[in-house]
Amino acid sequence: MSNPTIALWIGTYPKSDAAPGTGEGVWRVGIGADGRFAGGELAAPVASPSFLALDAAGRTLLAVTETEPGTLTSFRVADGGALAPVATATSGGSSPCHVVATPAAAWVANYGDGVAAVVPLAEDGALGQPRTFPHAGTGPVTDRQEGSHAHFVHVWGDRVLVADLGTDELRTYPLDGSGAGEVAAVLPPGTGPRHLVELPDGTILLAGELDCRLHVLVPAGPGRLEHVGSVAITARTMADGAPGYPSHITVAGDLVHVGVRGPDVLSVLRVRAAGAGDRVTGHLAIENVADVDLGAGAWPRHHAVLADGELVVVAAQNTDELLAVRLDRASGQGEITDRLELPVPACVLEA
Repeated sequence: MSNPTIALWIGTYPKSDAAPGTGEGVWRVGIGADGRFAGGELAAPVASPSFLALDAAGRTLLAVTETEPGTLTSFRVADGGALAPVATATSGGSSPCHVVATPAAAWVANYGDGVAAVVPLAEDGALGQPRTFPHAGTGPVTDRQEGSHAHFVHVWGDRVLVADLGTDELRTYPLDGSGAGEVAAVLPPGTGPRHLVELPDGTILLAGELDCRLHVLVPAGPGRLEHVGSVAITARTMADGAPGYPSHITVAGDLVHVGVRGPDVLSVLRVRAAGAGDRVTGHLAIENVADVDLGAGAWPRHHAVLADGELVVVAAQNTDELLAVRLDRASGQGEITDRLELPVPACVLEA
């Protein structure tokens, strides 16, 4: 029986007692469709490459270095998976935490100072100088929302959406960075918008890092979204009863997956069009169907969904391991099928 191997790129943080650039980097790991890891190797030493992205051709890998000031590094990907560094450019701000590739550029969210930046990206991986879009504002959670914190960029048709954890806003810019930004949506105070996904009908599902809720937004005209409600992502809490901190969100069919740090679970929610008798959020019925226990202290930073939604690989940052989770699509229930020791994983990207 064949067991095809899926290749993954893994971004990492430095060890808690080490400075950036003293051992971490981009790793290449294989995993079989049976949910078993097939080893891994350090493909390129890079300082604090906490988030990765591939261009559409899969030939240029981008990595942000989460330092102050931040940088963006590009690599060419060889047929065998080797990485060759091409260029390094400023990220346009401090502590960049997310990057996404578009046909001609890389968009970067700089968490430290709340700057969104667009960096020209050539077909060969060469990088240009960034055009920057500073955000400003605060929120009611004073220790996390003392200023702007750009956290995530989503390609939104011919525009991008930038989630700002510090200001409880989604801002939008032209895809090519040619114009000024506008506020696309305002979230309830204290939401702390982190990552989001877009459903086929244009509905946006957004994970609030500070309120541990799944927020629903619907199109409300060109460049605008309307917030229509939210639900708790999970009933699991931290030991002191406080809500956890959602990290990454993905969707496969009618299942949405959210890693929640603190309770250390992969929460699985079923999302469908609401019918008679359903509890409705906007036009949707949303139900938490499972919380897959990842182990105490796992701190799920990021994850990737593979094999048509039947396999999820989770970066367990604080236990220094990748976790393979096999999901039953019918029930949403899941179980850990394998673990791979790997230092401080922060990002999982299918190669």
